[in-house]
Amino acid sequence: LVRVLEVSLRLLHPFMPFITEEIWQQVAPLAGRSGETIMRQPYPEADEARLDPAAEAELDWLQSFVGAVRSIRGEMNIAPNQAVPIRLRGGSDDDGRRVEAHRPLIDTLARPESVQWLGPDEEAPQSASELVGELEILVPLTGLVDVEAELARLDKELAKVEGDLEKVANKLDNPGFRDKAPAEVVDKERAKHAELTERRDHLAGQRSRLQALQ
Repeated sequence: LVRVLEVSLRLLHPFMPFITEEIWQQVAPLAGRSGETIMRQPYPEADEARLDPAAEAELDWLQSFVGAVRSIRGEMNIAPNQAVPIRLRGGSDDDGRRVEAHRPLIDTLARPESVQWLGPDEEAPQSASELVGELEILVPLTGLVDVEAELARLDKELAKVEGDLEKVANKLDNPGFRDKAPAEVVDKERAKHAELTERRDHLAGQRSRLQALQ
């Protein structure tokens, strides 16, 4: 950790000169480096021999898995500290190996109540889902979400988004605006229209999934 900190300070020094100098003066002796100032130290160079694509692939998979569960939590307004059941479907043999190999980290970072695989012909409960490659991650929603309250929240948010979308659409449909406004302003409104449309469709999808629980 000391070595990583010392190297990081040399990387940062051109962008954050004063604080890195101050910290480096304390860290350098611990890292076995000598010199009067960080300014005269060599800039770090990557050691290609120490790259580990396999380890990077494992970490990328773990980040995607945990990110998928957190995305479901965010979409369904499930508290971060609430344990959730996780069901897995599909995926490859490598996915199965990774779930077992990284289970301690999954337990810490994703906070599952349980992790179970669904059989090929087993019907999944009503769930929110995300894909990590070929692996489908499902979080059954029954008992986790106050459906009525969440539907009311989504309806309110949908109404706001649709109102904003109508205002932008009316502006873009106005020939006076399109012809007289600067091109960058028109492009900005078009981008806003696309973003609001995507947001509306996303909220509508969430609402449909929740309504199916009733």
